[in-house]
Amino acid sequence: MVSVGARAPVFVLNSLDGNVSVIDPVTWTEKKRIPTGKEPHHLYLTPDEKSVIVANAMSDSLTFIDPRTAQVQRTVTGILDPYHLRFSPDMKWLVIAANRLDHVDIYRWDGQNAHLVKRIPTGKTPSHLWIDSKSQVAWVTMQDSNEVVAIDLDKQTLKSRTAVGAVPADVFGTPDDQFLLVGLTGGDGVEVYDISGKQPQLFKTIPTGKGAHAFRALGDRRHVMVSNRVSNTISQIDYLNMTVVADFPGPAGPDCMDITADGKTILVASRWAKKLTVIDIPTRKVVRQVRVGKSPHGVWTLDHAPRH
Repeated sequence: MVSVGARAPVFVLNSLDGNVSVIDPVTWTEKKRIPTGKEPHHLYLTPDEKSVIVANAMSDSLTFIDPRTAQVQRTVTGILDPYHLRFSPDMKWLVIAANRLDHVDIYRWDGQNAHLVKRIPTGKTPSHLWIDSKSQVAWVTMQDSNEVVAIDLDKQTLKSRTAVGAVPADVFGTPDDQFLLVGLTGGDGVEVYDISGKQPQLFKTIPTGKGAHAFRALGDRRHVMVSNRVSNTISQIDYLNMTVVADFPGPAGPDCMDITADGKTILVASRWAKKLTVIDIPTRKVVRQVRVGKSPHGVWTLDHAPRH
């Protein structure tokens, strides 16, 4: 058992090592590494908050870990190419993007296990997912065909297909379900789409930095961070006004992030440096780095800010 006092550990997925670094957020030291499977990229909390699921893309498996003790609970095999994953807000669906196999799988979640309902061919390289607040639509970026597709979750069918900018990665929806923000890893900013109608319409392009990639909400229902993986920065977007209001350093290819529950700290994977970087939001400065494994990608802690 990992002892971290009253605070939950920080998990960093080391994609090229096939394991997870467990970081003590009090001493900021790596306590252990958990073997998972090949190429763990993303992770997500189960609706009952008893497990964090690590998706091992090249091992076709999911590793369930206790988010408080960092103990492995079980491994589920036979999940084809789980790259990115997300539960619907109503806890009915688990949606998984198969990045190298060009499909999205919709699973029904019974509270304990996932049951495949539909496999949907999508387009080239489905990357990241967002599900609207009504649990009706899953939005998925197509990394190599420069599109965003919408999937009707009840009907398990493609609802729309929209051309977007170069190499779309992460997506973030505003709480009112009106706008969808798309990070352009092949560009230098974020495209904003009005998704309130039948077909998404480009509303605005927000310059942030080269390689705009991953989002994480600040938790105040107004701001979201985006990592700019090529520019080595992180931008804070006011999504009520759709403008950048602050910039932060993001060393060595900033990728996935988490924000601590108090809204004061960014935890970001420095992909090219084998480090977790800790950034103080009030001062906009890097305060420490923790050595982790090869190609760190997903970052997560139970002690996080709200997701909007």
